[in-house]
This record gives sequence, C-alpha cells and structure tokens, in this order.
Amino acid sequence: MVSARALHVLVVDDDEADFLMIEEALETAAVPPVVTRVADGTQALDFLRRRGCFRRARRPDLVLLDLNLPRMSGHQVLTAMKRDACLRAIPVVVLTTSSAREDVAASYREQASAFVTKPMDYHSFEAALRTINDLFQAAVRREAESEAVVLPFRRRR
Repeated sequence: MVSARALHVLVVDDDEADFLMIEEALETAAVPPVVTRVADGTQALDFLRRRGCFRRARRPDLVLLDLNLPRMSGHQVLTAMKRDACLRAIPVVVLTTSSAREDVAASYREQASAFVTKPMDYHSFEAALRTINDLFQAAVRREAESEAVVLPFRRRR
C-alpha cells in the first residue's frame, strides 16, 4: 500500500487576510498540504523556475493564483507558466476578487484549471480542494505502482 504524499501548494497572493483564509480552507478540507506563499508575480516565477533564493525549492503540485498582484499580474504569471514546457502541466486555480467576464474568459483562455471568486464559498472551495487532492493522491499511487513493476531478469548466454 502506497502512503499519501503531501500536496505541495504555491499560494501567490499579496493580501495577508486572503492568505489566512486560503490556509484555513486547506486545513478545513483535510488536505495535508505543504504551503509556500509568495506575494507577487515576479517571486512566483522565480519560485517556479527555481531562481535565486528559490533554487532548491520543490516545484508545486498546485498553484493558487491571485490576479491582482504587484510587479506582475496573475494573468502574466499564468501565461508565462503555460508557455514554459517545465511548468505548463502544473494546475492553476485562479483565486481573485474579480468576477469580470473578461478576467474569467482570459483565465480559461490562458489554461487555468479553475476560477474562484473571493470571498469564496468555503464549502465549494473545500470540496474542490478535496477533489484535487484525491486526484493527486491517485496519480501518486499509480506512479508508485508503475515503478514497482519489476520486469523478469534475463540471463545472457
């Protein structure tokens, strides 16, 4: 039996209250995450690309991304991630105060996995986090099981 692995989550949000709300929702959803927080888009890309002080950072399994960020918008971060072959497979959930149609449309066009408006409905957000974690854990189990398959050893003559 393969044990669960912690979901590594990168939260990109410059608002302390929003971060605390996200952290609480992660705990309430019983998702055992390892959470890293950065406060702007430039730091997010440095973290994701392992630059500077983040060079030893582990790439996250999920990014929770605000659109309204200093130095670089969430849209710019999302676009840069999806154009980068090493980052494009990381799921991104946009968490923002904007409910403007153009922000929703642009986020999905930029390949966001989901769009959640803050303040968020805790129950819906928790359910989404549980689903993401369940899918993640299933993928981890499949990967571990496929690595455990041992091919028969052939002797050379």
